Amino acid sequence: MTSSMFSLEGRTAVVTGALGLIGREHCRALAEAGASVIATDLDAEACASFAEELSAESGRRCMGMAADITDPVSVRALFDAAVEAFGRVHILVNNAAINDMVEDPVTALEASRFENYPIDLWRRCLDVNVTGAFICSQVFGAHMAEQGGGSIINIASTYGMVAPDQSLYRNEDGTQTFYKSAVYPTAKGAIINFTRFLASYWGAAGVRVNTLSPGGVQNGQDRHFVENYSRRTPLGEMARPTDYRGGIVFLAGDASRYMTGANLVVDGGWTAW
Repeated sequence: MTSSMFSLEGRTAVVTGALGLIGREHCRALAEAGASVIATDLDAEACASFAEELSAESGRRCMGMAADITDPVSVRALFDAAVEAFGRVHILVNNAAINDMVEDPVTALEASRFENYPIDLWRRCLDVNVTGAFICSQVFGAHMAEQGGGSIINIASTYGMVAPDQSLYRNEDGTQTFYKSAVYPTAKGAIINFTRFLASYWGAAGVRVNTLSPGGVQNGQDRHFVENYSRRTPLGEMARPTDYRGGIVFLAGDASRYMTGANLVVDGGWTAW
């Protein structure tokens, strides 16, 4: 039956950045589809608490564990714990990322200009968003290849395909609040091509690698921003956090068996015009 193609029964999934707004929904979607989920982020206590919540909601055995995805030793420890607990890993969701927000509203405008953008923020974003996916894929993907199959899902963004619309970050009076920097689209663009590399590299080993590129998610932004963003999409709205659940389950399991190296765009039509 077609419905069985979306079942993840008997599979184990690792989700990085599991405590974020979308990360939590990725975990819930995978667990509800039948997978045992290992939720990982930087906060060990919060990961463990969230895993308990997942287990209670889904009836699946889930685990929470802290890991620094930019540290190969930390990722290896995560891998060892996952294999010890579940035997093997079938699914990896490279979701962890940082968005280059300039926190101080007094300095945000000038600090976010390309001409002034701090090199330490550039390096930090690339380290987490790109190198972190590299390390996790290297460790877990090699395991999948040895086991004869698996699914890696890299989370990118519409800004991995198109440039940021800087007008979104203007106030109602026309003044600019801050500029979206070059590093986020650079990192997400790299993730999309990294997906293609891994797909071609591990295809013969049965490891499928695909990208999910989400659009903007409504999360308490001010009214003006939400209205501006919504006007830029054919569907006329920002995404809800749950709008990417279907895409994750689809890419994780047999429903996408003949799909690799692809970029699944779920953006309300943002990149259609």
